[in-house]
Amino acid sequence: MTKEARRLLTMLGQPETWAIIDPTDPASVLVHRRRSGVSVGAGRFASAVADALVRQDLGRWEQSASGRKTLRLTKVGEACLRRASAPEADMAFFHQHRETDVAIVESETGVARVRVDSDESPLDWLRRRKGRDGEPMIDEASYQAGERLRTDIMLAGLLPGVTARWDGMPRSGGPGSPSESTDRMVAARQRLRNAFDAIGGDFSDLLLDFCGFLKGLEQIERERQWPARSAKIVVRLALSRLAEHYGIEASARGPAASRGIRTWQAVVIEGGKD
Repeated sequence: MTKEARRLLTMLGQPETWAIIDPTDPASVLVHRRRSGVSVGAGRFASAVADALVRQDLGRWEQSASGRKTLRLTKVGEACLRRASAPEADMAFFHQHRETDVAIVESETGVARVRVDSDESPLDWLRRRKGRDGEPMIDEASYQAGERLRTDIMLAGLLPGVTARWDGMPRSGGPGSPSESTDRMVAARQRLRNAFDAIGGDFSDLLLDFCGFLKGLEQIERERQWPARSAKIVVRLALSRLAEHYGIEASARGPAASRGIRTWQAVVIEGGKD
């Protein structure tokens, strides 16, 4: 791959970016990027560079709604970019075939930046998929609520450890053992009890499986003997109820709207309190 072809491939890998044939010069293609709802120019390349990507199945021409042909990455092109951008050379093959993201996680030792496998989480999968209307299957408020629940489940010690030991959630609110439990764990368990009481038992069990134990929608349907594609609907309802409990809204209302707040982008847990 030439240097120019690699540059074009990298640019097309950016969010909401595409290329079109220059209407004034068919020998060139123009890269456009959408910013704040407005399409802006981002670069110019020779048409031969775009054709090289198409020949290698890294890009393809698509017909847009306006009838104009646009160049976008193929799945092969996206995988090629992931392989090239792998932070560790020996993990290049893994990054090529899996989608990864950098996440901020809270642990017993503090806050840390980690690279996570996006395909691991059914919540991430649900947010990446779009419905027939072109919108994500869950909104940002529901996603943030699920992530917050997932964080508390981890802090509460409800997930299996390296020794395959499972910790139950005590009803009394006290630590199971002074040598093993911390104030942060107790606080996380209290937040979980409050959330589960607010959304109800059926939704609680469902979200514990979905957000905590990372059970996919099909697995949930099999285990609960639900009709096909019904889990998606129930999960969306459960996450919406959870977002209401947390007070997370997709768009701010009232005085918050004037301050420019639109979504909760992070959950900060300090000293075991939210």
